[in-house]
Amino acid sequence: MCALNKPYVDLDAVKQTKEAVSKQPELGNITFSMKGKSAGGIAVRVETGVLVQNGVADNSRAGKFSLTGDEPVALLGTDTGVSPAEYLLMGLAGCYTVTLTSMAAAKGIELGSIDLELFFDINLNGFLGLDKNVRKGAQGIRVDVHLESPGASREQLEELVRELTANSPIHDTLANPVNITTRLA
Repeated sequence: MCALNKPYVDLDAVKQTKEAVSKQPELGNITFSMKGKSAGGIAVRVETGVLVQNGVADNSRAGKFSLTGDEPVALLGTDTGVSPAEYLLMGLAGCYTVTLTSMAAAKGIELGSIDLELFFDINLNGFLGLDKNVRKGAQGIRVDVHLESPGASREQLEELVRELTANSPIHDTLANPVNITTRLA
């Protein structure tokens, strides 16, 4: 495995961030933003927007990354991009990777690799309005976590995975109610 692909985090930087937010809690208030525009059919083109921390805008990420979302042909799309469900899984995978890497480093566990397999199960009978007893969203999300570590025991890795869901912000967002405000601008 290439050392560049090895999960790592700078523990000193984590410590400094924790200390800064501890001393000035409002630094913990972050707003991520994205801008989306229809891209023909049911596709959307989205780009990163301004990042705001403690009311201070950081424009360095605005427009830096762009993504195309679409559905597979079988779901009436033209398959020009990743589906919204797949983007949601990508967000969870990204957060799980950050969280696992940070937790392992804090425990002195060296990780050689993190491999995640994620699944989004949906029943279209809900979305299509064919069965009002079926929710429109996911019926479930499943994640298989594969960890390699040169020195950790199976029990230590299992403990990391057990603690993962309690420490992942994206898992928390998906598993617990969150207010979503949608309005005509």
